[in-house]
This record gives sequence, C-alpha cells and structure tokens, in this order.
Amino acid sequence: MSSARSRRATAVVIAALALGLSLAGCKPEPATTSAPAPSASASPSASANSTGSPSPTAQADAGIELPASCEQLYSPEMLAALQGRGPLNDPGVTMTSTQNVAALELLSSGVATIRCSWGVPSDSGMATNVTILSAEQSSALTTALAEAGFGCGDELGGTVCRSAQSMVSQDDQIAELTETHVFRGDVWISSYTINFDVPGYTEDVVATLWG
Repeated sequence: MSSARSRRATAVVIAALALGLSLAGCKPEPATTSAPAPSASASPSASANSTGSPSPTAQADAGIELPASCEQLYSPEMLAALQGRGPLNDPGVTMTSTQNVAALELLSSGVATIRCSWGVPSDSGMATNVTILSAEQSSALTTALAEAGFGCGDELGGTVCRSAQSMVSQDDQIAELTETHVFRGDVWISSYTINFDVPGYTEDVVATLWG
C-alpha cells in the first residue's frame, strides 16, 4: 500500500511539473525556482541571464570567450546531429540546464552565460548553459554538487560532475534524466537532458570551446 501511494504521489508531481513546463514560455530570465525533480515531459528552458551575449568584462577574465551564438558551441558534425533531433532554442520549451539549488541560484545571480536548448515541448529535450565563473564560485559549486550526490572527478581538462536517474511518468513510461557539469578554468558548462542521449555531447562542447 505504501509503495502504491508513493508511486501515485510521484506521478502527480510529474504531471504537475509537466503541465507547468509545457505552458511556460522560454525567455532568458532568472530561474526563480529550484524544482527538485523534472517531469518526464519536461523540455529545455532558459536559465538566468541567458542572453547569448556575455559582458566584455566577463570575457576578459575568462580562459575563453563565450560564443556569440549557440551554433558556435559545437563541431559541424555535432551541430548537424543535434539539428536532426529537434530545433534549437524553441520558444515553447521550459527547462533549466540544472536542477541543483546552488547552481540555479548562481545562474540567477547575474553571471555571464549563454543558454542553448534542443527539442520541442515533449518528453524529450536538452538545455545547456556555458557560464563564466570566478575561481571561488567554481570551487563552491563543485563542493555543493558533490555534497548533493553528484559523482565528480578530474576529466576533460578540468572537473566534471555527473548525475543520472530514472523516473516513472504518469503513464508509466520511464524517463531517463542526466545532469552534467564541467568546470575548466573560469568556465562552467551545465547540461540537463530528458530522454535525450547524445553520445559525445559534452566532450564535443569542450573540444570546440578550447579547440
């Protein structure tokens, strides 16, 4: 009985989140909530200050310059593969590139960032932010992610923190959720996916940015 109630509660939460995410617009504005768990029908959304155009000061302090457009995040091969999966920055999708409270607060604090999403309002999609951080911000966020249960280690020329989980949707479908954070120099790459597996995605972004 307890298991059944728990499953029904999970389904209700997922359904509620799915409705909110599918109705919300996708504009580059601060994330003011920290949803603890996404729905199976969630879709990528704008995170805080995702204007796609960083400030000159932030760029000068970074190991790299933030790209002027999302297309510049990827190799030609990866960009073509992503374009085959769905549109870039569809205005109807609403999911942040992280579900972690500390990360959401940092994205809403005014840091320079560019946000890119793939997919349409559905049960599949991805959101990525590339953000400029200070060394102190990177260190604090890496610690917060590790304390939240992310697996963190040296990888891709910096530190990578990963998390993956499965959830059951209202119609008993399994949703595969992943969250990946890369910290390298003054750059933070955060990506969140729902049923959107793209082999080599993070590696390609890193290789393109530092190529």
